[in-house]
Amino acid sequence: MIPHSQRLLTAEEYGRLPDEGLRTELVRGKVIPLDIPYPRYGQICSEVASLVRRHAEETRRGHLLLRSGIITERDPDTVRGGDVVFFSYARVPPGPLPWGYLDVVPELVFEVRSPSDRMARLLAKVGEYLNAGVTAVCVLDQKSETVQVYRAEELPLTLRGDEELHLPDILGDFRVPVRRFFE
Repeated sequence: MIPHSQRLLTAEEYGRLPDEGLRTELVRGKVIPLDIPYPRYGQICSEVASLVRRHAEETRRGHLLLRSGIITERDPDTVRGGDVVFFSYARVPPGPLPWGYLDVVPELVFEVRSPSDRMARLLAKVGEYLNAGVTAVCVLDQKSETVQVYRAEELPLTLRGDEELHLPDILGDFRVPVRRFFE
């Protein structure tokens, strides 16, 4: 069990905690347990990663990572675990990544909404990503089979079915019908 103390943890201290097999995030210095997702969640994350990774590798655009820690706030620190994240080579050069959390945020974060996710908490997380400098956050909802694209200072865009996810400022000519993420 993760120790519950009154002292707030930094991102670096959180990163050094022993791995006890529990999914957690650091939220304003406190370790918060997360639910273990259903297999469908993992399937959707894998499909997103497969589709985007193929394009990122073919076009040599950047790194695609799964469940990767992102520092979204400092003092007190918050470390969120993005389901699928994309860092361009402009932000993080090609090659093996350094040990520890990166000092930059990704351009793109995909979050897959689980049936247990409360929308208010998910939207707060989206806001943290955008305030930290993430360019776009895509929230995939497995019940409605939609993707909501969030960007700072813009209304969210909801895509479904054969509508294509296209983020030219981040992924260039990558285009995929939304239904592909849920197949």
